[in-house]
Order: sequence, then C-alpha cells, then structure tokens
Amino acid sequence: MLAHLPPALQNLQLPLRLRLWDGHEFNLGPTPSVTIVVKDPQMVTQFTHPSLDVLGAAFVEGKLELEGSISEVIRVCDEWSQALLGDRDSQPVRTVHDKETDAKAISYHYDLSNAFYQLWLDSDMAYSCAYFETGSETLEQAQQAKFRHLCRKLRLQPGEYLLDVGCGWGGLARYAAREFGAKVFGITLSKEQLELAGERVTAEGLDDLVELQLLDYRDLPQDGRFDKVVSVGMFEHVGHANLAEYCKTLFGAVKEGGLVMNHGITAKHIDGRPVGRGAGEFIEKYVFPNGELPHLSMISAEISEAGLEIVDVESLRLHYARTLDHWSERLEDNLEAASRLVPEQALRIWRLYLAGCAYAFAKGWINLHQILAVKAHPDGSHELPWTRDDIYNP
Repeated sequence: MLAHLPPALQNLQLPLRLRLWDGHEFNLGPTPSVTIVVKDPQMVTQFTHPSLDVLGAAFVEGKLELEGSISEVIRVCDEWSQALLGDRDSQPVRTVHDKETDAKAISYHYDLSNAFYQLWLDSDMAYSCAYFETGSETLEQAQQAKFRHLCRKLRLQPGEYLLDVGCGWGGLARYAAREFGAKVFGITLSKEQLELAGERVTAEGLDDLVELQLLDYRDLPQDGRFDKVVSVGMFEHVGHANLAEYCKTLFGAVKEGGLVMNHGITAKHIDGRPVGRGAGEFIEKYVFPNGELPHLSMISAEISEAGLEIVDVESLRLHYARTLDHWSERLEDNLEAASRLVPEQALRIWRLYLAGCAYAFAKGWINLHQILAVKAHPDGSHELPWTRDDIYNP
C-alpha cells in the first residue's frame, strides 16, 4: 500500500484518508474526517505539491471525489497544502479589462441560472456580504440589515436620486425605493439578473421609482445628476488598470455635496497578489475570470485622486465569512435540486468556491471594506453630520 504513495505523504499527521483507484486506503493521520477518493492515478504524483488550485481543479474535473463536509474538506486540504508548501503566495497578474471582456466575464458568472442562485441566497437574492448586527441573525435578517446600513451611511432621503452600480437582482434598489423613498437608477451587465430584477420591481409596484438597465459603468452619464451613488460587490470586476477610470466615473456621476459608497472585496497584500497557495488562481480560472482585488490602500488612493474625500471606512471581513457559511450550508442542503439546474462541473466549482471563500475570509486572506466618500463643494464644505450617531440611532 505504501508503494502507491510518495514518501513525503507518509509522515504527515492529518485527519485525511486517501482511497486509491485500486481500493487501497491510506490514512495520513489518526481519525480521518475527510476522505479523498483518487480516480486518476496520475494525481498521486501531484500530492507532494498540493496547491489548492491543483486540488480544486482535480475535483472539478472528476479526477478526485470528496467525502466529508465541504467546510472540513477545505480546512484539511489547506493544512495539507501548508504542511508541504508553506505560506507561499503567488505573484500578481494583471489582465486587460475592456467592455467586451468584462461583459463576457460577468455573463459567465452571473448568467449561470437564476433558479440556482435562488436555492442558497436570501429571498431578495443579495449576492454580497450581509451585515450581522449581533451575530445571531438569520441570513434574511442580515441582508436586510446590510441594505439598511448602506442607506443610512448614504444618509438617503425621500426623493433623492440614487445610482446603484452593479445592481444585481435589484434587492438594494427596491429596498432604497420602498423603505427610504429614493428614486433609483441601477445598472448591470447580466441579462439574467436584469430580467428577474425587472420582474420584481414591477411585482412590488415600484416602476415609478426604480429603473434598471443593461449598461457598462463606463457609459454612465457624467453630469452629476445623482444625489448618491452606491456600488456593491462590483469593483472586483473593474481591474487594477481601470480603477482610476472607475473612480472618476463615480465622481462625474454624483452631484457636489453627494455621497459615494463603495462596498467590495479587498486584497490582503498591497500589490494585490493572490493568497492561499493557489486559491486565488482557482477562483480566477473557474469562478471570476479577470477578477482582480485591490488592496484598501490602492482603491482609497484612486478614490482620492478622482476628487472624492473619504469620510468613513469599515471592515466587514468576519461578516462575509459568516455570510458565506450561510450560503455554503444552504447549497449543501440543496445539492440534489442544484444538480438539476446546473452542470455537474459547475456545481463542483460552486461547492468549493463558497466553502473556500468562507474559509479565506475567516483566515484573513481577503477582506471586505465599505468606503464612504463625499464630493465636497468647491469651498470644501459638505452636509455630513458631525458624528456617526445618525447611522446607529436614526
């Protein structure tokens, strides 16, 4: 049995069992909680350098099968990878982001199946970090709290014109119109999202307040017509090379004295290089083609250079870890239904992606920041309150 395995694997103490193609089993430590079933004998030679992208790709392509809870699989495989590879991170990779490339990338990710997303998202289909005010909220409660938190930070008032950049399935747009009386213009590059979002706007009788369009952010009007701007989970798709243009576009869209909220995932390292021994490469290949995460300092610099003044920054890293735990658990509870909605390979990708991202946020490999900025008047003034008290005690 040992002859099947490279020597480097024989001295590990991990709760991992390998079941080989010929039926032999080998425990890499006591009381295994995870079993990897090896379908392709050639995989064994790669087990001495088990980067997370190599292991993930093998599962997606059917060369491996996994037994055990998906969250435990992620944890054990990371410990295996760290034991043999250490804490090496990858070099940063820059990609070209033009309108055609970005539209294809968005379609690949978001046009998979509305019904699939409905299996594990909340009823409003908020596909971004929720906000847990006490930590004990349900996913539904935490997503509504996120909408409320964003609108309060924007000091949104009845009748104000809100731009929602990357509006998704329209949950925030409808909430801002329904609960705060705002007029909302939302944009997305996903046809599937736009269709369902439009149906929901009409079903709630909000057509007079909410307008949604298939539009690239680079084509937004630059006449300062919007009172407030919110961008949630969108700038991860912009690319480092286009961050300056993105921020200048938001600056041009909002009026003087108006507020801009950017809510998005940020990198651990200043240069934005991927972390997690191949986890970033897996996401780039299978989940978010051409996605790039800037560090907080990078996006903050571009926001400032565009002429906006940053007035508040909040990290929601652990909130996103909990959000993803909810999503992953809900998907795992609905695997049979999910298998009827998306191809097998896509389901394998999403199982790894949701559980893996929950782990990554919990470990601090990536972060989530809400950055609030103001477009001050020419004399430097603005109308923001002196404290944050109104956000938490409206």
